[in-house]
Amino acid sequence: MTAFFKLSGCGNDFIALVEPAAAPTAAEIRAWCRRGVSLGADGVFTLRRLAGAVEMRYWNSDGGEAALCLNGTRCAARLALHLGWHRERVTVRTAAGDLQARLLDDGALAVEAPPPGRPRQLSLRTADGEFPGWQVDVGVPHFVCFGDAPVEDVPIERWAPPLRHHADLGSSGANVDFARAVGRHELALRSFERGIEGETLACGTGVLATAAAALVAGLASLPIRAHTRGGFPLDVLGHAAGAAVERWELAGEARLVAQGTLLPGAAESPTGASAGAPS
Repeated sequence: MTAFFKLSGCGNDFIALVEPAAAPTAAEIRAWCRRGVSLGADGVFTLRRLAGAVEMRYWNSDGGEAALCLNGTRCAARLALHLGWHRERVTVRTAAGDLQARLLDDGALAVEAPPPGRPRQLSLRTADGEFPGWQVDVGVPHFVCFGDAPVEDVPIERWAPPLRHHADLGSSGANVDFARAVGRHELALRSFERGIEGETLACGTGVLATAAAALVAGLASLPIRAHTRGGFPLDVLGHAAGAAVERWELAGEARLVAQGTLLPGAAESPTGASAGAPS
């Protein structure tokens, strides 16, 4: 049996293990994250106390470890505050570096984000046509496409997979974001995440990548409020150093939704060639 917390950051949901005796296996992660037959989540993270900080390791629902998940980092900070390890501010050590998180006056959590790489214009062709967009590295790679139509109308499950695996994005591919500027300080977007291989209700690095691309494209100015499928807004905050943005933050709600024990049945997966087939 495994003790867990369940957290959600603007619709991105996670299973958290606090100071486990051992890291979860890829098979356990895949099983626990399967919706409908187990607890279900976009990913799993572990949280450990350090001197003056906490350490977070993060895995996507496919069992693969990822260097960075910004919504996951915000949830890790929320959990550290809930456990009483820190008050109002906490340093979260991730594979992408140490990130500072702080509690805002409205109860939201803001986390420092690695400065995005310079967005690069790129046009990708698939069987569905030509997709002009922006390649952005925010600790993990993203491909951002802007359009004029409402993002709700984007057939993301058809368009995104060929882009996510496109050869021009490298052997590991990229996350894919479809976005629309709805105001000088507002964006709407939908994100298809690698490692989950599907659309998520929110993607923190996707919001950051889209904001960075929108700034370079002249479509928006900081601060930027992003509206995702989860229904909770995420804010991209920039702290200027002259004309440049010196420090980036991602802010939004992050909350604990459950605490309990994963029983052995949570790790069971279908077996046999006909598993999951309709009867």
